[in-house]
Amino acid sequence: MEKILRELSLDIVSLHEAYSSGTTVEKVLDQVFEKLAEVNDPGIFICLAERAELSEAVASLGAFDLESKPLWGIPFAVKDNIDVYGMPTTAACKEFSYMPSTDATVVRLLKEAGAIVIGKTNLDQFATGLVGVRTPYPIPRNAIDQKLIPGGSSSGSAVAASHGIVSFALGTDTAGSGRVPAGLNNIVGLKPTVGAVSTAGVIPACKSLDCVSIFALTVSDAHKVFEVVARPDQADSYSRSFEFGKLSEPSGSLSIGVPKASDLRFDGDLAMQAGYVKALETLEGMGHKLVELAFVDFFRTADLLYEGAWVAERYAAIQEFMDKNEKAMHPVTAKIIGGGKNLSAVDAFRGSYALQELKAKLSPVIDSVDMICVPTAPRHFTLEEVLAEPIATNTMLGSYTNFVNLLDLCGIAVPVAKRHDGLPMSVSLLAKAGEDALIASLAAKLHQQSGLCLGATSWPMPDFSPPANFLGPGEIELVVVGAHLSGMPLNTDLVKAGGKFLRSTRTTSEYRLFVLPGQTIAKPGLVRVEKDAGASIEVEVWSLPERQFARFVSAIPAPLGIGTIQLEDGSTPKGFLVESIAVQEAQDISQFGGWRNYVNQLVG
Repeated sequence: MEKILRELSLDIVSLHEAYSSGTTVEKVLDQVFEKLAEVNDPGIFICLAERAELSEAVASLGAFDLESKPLWGIPFAVKDNIDVYGMPTTAACKEFSYMPSTDATVVRLLKEAGAIVIGKTNLDQFATGLVGVRTPYPIPRNAIDQKLIPGGSSSGSAVAASHGIVSFALGTDTAGSGRVPAGLNNIVGLKPTVGAVSTAGVIPACKSLDCVSIFALTVSDAHKVFEVVARPDQADSYSRSFEFGKLSEPSGSLSIGVPKASDLRFDGDLAMQAGYVKALETLEGMGHKLVELAFVDFFRTADLLYEGAWVAERYAAIQEFMDKNEKAMHPVTAKIIGGGKNLSAVDAFRGSYALQELKAKLSPVIDSVDMICVPTAPRHFTLEEVLAEPIATNTMLGSYTNFVNLLDLCGIAVPVAKRHDGLPMSVSLLAKAGEDALIASLAAKLHQQSGLCLGATSWPMPDFSPPANFLGPGEIELVVVGAHLSGMPLNTDLVKAGGKFLRSTRTTSEYRLFVLPGQTIAKPGLVRVEKDAGASIEVEVWSLPERQFARFVSAIPAPLGIGTIQLEDGSTPKGFLVESIAVQEAQDISQFGGWRNYVNQLVG
């Protein structure tokens, strides 16, 4: 085979550009298998697709068309606890193996979008572990340093993505399995809101907490995949419907919670500690506000995951198999899950009550910030360290991940730097359910600023940033004039709704600006008047996804409303206006030329 390795970066943006220029999918598949041979790691895949089957999948794609198939020709891998029709599902237990009759919902959606399954990847058996070594198959080698563990349980998926063997890979995440291996292999790990992506066709670990996760080389790629698969599914009783926003350029200052210094855990890894401090400095340099949070109750929540109720849930998932085949299981896996045999319904309720109490305590803490930033993992571990202390090392790895699904948070792990010893440094951004686009938008910015190559490859970060005035498909312009301006108190509401800053501009000279009386948060009111009686007012133009626009506008309280705004550039987008009766006795501040100038003179 002619050597084509590294001719193509397999990030989705670059690969689609190559396809649009005439590159064939067969050539990309040649590169996939050549890369796999070069890496020469027998622990990555449990099952590989036959090349003839892949050619059939390529033939069924049809013409290159990203409108109908947004993932056209994109190769991906699937963790082997997720069903793929025609390939056995083992959950890294040979005796458990079966042939599924259909694809898991998430796999079906990806295939319909044009993505091509390369194979099934190795994992910690029954998705129990964060280390990636609890498997009867060869242990996948960390893509950055082979002396280190790959992280788990989605070990093979993370390593395959990091090496650039595939463009993205599916994992699962109950306790951090979609984030820890991403952090240890210098890639992005997106853990959606629980219920956002169907788990129908996924072997459960803890069914009430499980997520399908996405490993990718860039945040943009991970989120593109997420947009394809995040939809309700009647086949999944835990499925939920959300109005997710789109990736946007973070604007204004976000409040970001961080563990207070005395609560941080690094288990003596000073390089990881220094890397985290540097990441926080980067966030502050971007204009965001760091808020220290007591983390003791987050850690207490994390401890619940392997105590009581949720260990019993793991046992319930495979009880029939385990009761008959326990000796066939990995000894560490059997020991952990077997602990659920002696738990009672009383223990389950006690665990549920303990979680509810912690949720009640932590809810106002979580609500007090826009998101939380933690290290993805406290430290790197060698294979020898983990094999010598399999339980203690796993527990340490879950310090910043185990509580996330229990508290119904979404999360994304993102590389932010290379440590002085060459190992990857990663942080995870966490937020309330449904805020997936918000944390991904900031993660994308962090990743872009890192200057890192993608995963374990030499591929540079692709340039996928649209121009500042880019209005994407399905987006509506919105003119904001006051408290929703960048850096103002309500700007985060706009960002959370999927808002994307487009441009600063001014109205025509037909408007007057007033301070609205009786407002909890100070706001102005913009009124259109006769041309000779008005002034030009500074405004910002943002975009909102169509679905979010209606929801955002419906929440606007009287006397504010939405109308057509005449801008000095000749455009006429929708924007904030106020009923004229509300400003009859209000202070006219038109002479300041805009709300920001007025506010600045008050504080100056």
